[in-house]
Amino acid sequence: MNDSDPQLSVVAQELWDNDVNRLQPGKDYKISLQGKAGFAQPGNDGNDGAFLPLFAFVDENIFKKETFHAFISLLDNYESDAGEPEVVTPEEEFEIQRFLDSVMKTPIMKIVHRYLAEKQLSPKDLSDFKQQLHCIWFELYARKGSSRPDSSGFEHVFVGETRGGRTVIGFHNWIQLYMQEKLGHIDYKGYNVNAKSPTPDGNKHIMALQFSWKNGIKPKGSIFIGVSPEFEFALYTLCFLTSPNERVKLSFSLYEVEIVCHHYNQKHIGTTYPVLIKYL
Repeated sequence: MNDSDPQLSVVAQELWDNDVNRLQPGKDYKISLQGKAGFAQPGNDGNDGAFLPLFAFVDENIFKKETFHAFISLLDNYESDAGEPEVVTPEEEFEIQRFLDSVMKTPIMKIVHRYLAEKQLSPKDLSDFKQQLHCIWFELYARKGSSRPDSSGFEHVFVGETRGGRTVIGFHNWIQLYMQEKLGHIDYKGYNVNAKSPTPDGNKHIMALQFSWKNGIKPKGSIFIGVSPEFEFALYTLCFLTSPNERVKLSFSLYEVEIVCHHYNQKHIGTTYPVLIKYL
């Protein structure tokens, strides 16, 4: 992997500094890390290192904020089974447009738009930029093994999918994780670390974890925790449009991370998520 343009870390720091809707650990939410997850394979839960939920507390008043509310309205619009064709109803398209409108009003997306337009990677016109975001994130495509449009970048990254009923793919968003856990659909199995990764800290905003969902297992997933929907949406869009590499190295706040960003047909996001390298 080539080191990324250091300018991207400057932009990422600017996004972090302007994430006014980010939750504060210990005040707005509290997580319970518990133990390290055991080895797991699809169809096998492995050794459960956590007997309690991951989220001990979340102040749900946060979800009344415009971008959170618009984001949450999208989470029930998708069929989780990969291979099951997606149909976007007029109501669901309205919710997509409302979400895009809400994030584009935030300081974070304005920063990203300005940067991408200066680099001639995005149109200067706001309506054209909105259409670009729609294409990248919401336009349906056929994921591997399917002959019909059954997926989108948004569904895969923020909502999650299942493959063969036993494997969870995608699913890299803390709000969806919290809401599914609250409904009893998620069983948190513990945090993931290896020899190169730091032990997660409940007062930090990134962690790797293992969980089961809808009878499937996610052996290892990595997510931001407590950040706003617009922060993730903006950061991932930035990485997708600026880098042909599948791993973008960034440093901001207390974190050195790689943003994994797989392109699909060069037009859509296949998957994207953060990998913590070290705390700064």
